[in-house]
Amino acid sequence: MTQAPHAAMLFAAGFGTRMKHLTKDRPKPMIPVAGRPLVDHAIDLARTAGIETLVANLHYLPEVLADHLTPQGVKLSWELPDILETGGGLKAALPLLGDDPVITMNTDAIWSGPNPLSQLLQAWDPDTMDALLMCVPAPQTLGHSGGGDFALNAQGKLSRGGTQTYGGIQILKTELLGSIEQSVFSLNMVWDQIHEQGRLFGISYPGQWCDVGHPEGIALAESLINDV
Repeated sequence: MTQAPHAAMLFAAGFGTRMKHLTKDRPKPMIPVAGRPLVDHAIDLARTAGIETLVANLHYLPEVLADHLTPQGVKLSWELPDILETGGGLKAALPLLGDDPVITMNTDAIWSGPNPLSQLLQAWDPDTMDALLMCVPAPQTLGHSGGGDFALNAQGKLSRGGTQTYGGIQILKTELLGSIEQSVFSLNMVWDQIHEQGRLFGISYPGQWCDVGHPEGIALAESLINDV
């Protein structure tokens, strides 16, 4: 175990219900944004940051994603017959990801600015951290409704509430997953345990971030890309 991430988990199993008719015949990660599937924008971030191993979990219309991802060298974790949520999906994919800390990525966001994975890798300190989350200040988010997720103190530690929105990318040590007996669970359970131990950290993204979890987010994301 090196304590440095060399693998990334792409969360791609969801139903994409907020996308309405757009996910009738394709999973959400395959919805085009600026002429390319959403998932390809996430893959670009990972490859540019030097991540060697990519794994995607599949559940809804899995063959569509499998046909697209396999030629790109992405390993597949099939969640059948049941979808496992973020924690359960990550736990099921560990044989493909290895024992080192991993990067996890939601595949329904567009980033404008420095590569968020590169920033996380630069800030990662396994001696003090069990999780490092990329957060976005509220004024720098597009297409996101609701309040923030976390507060970030001067030492970089996270607590619940506040004005920082979780951007869907993190570095996480996976040892705690083995202590959770459920097969279906959210990563929030893991974060709560890490927070209790004082080892939940975050950094604040200096650029802009767009939530593409709903149809209106597509045009916002494309405007963000075109402004670069």
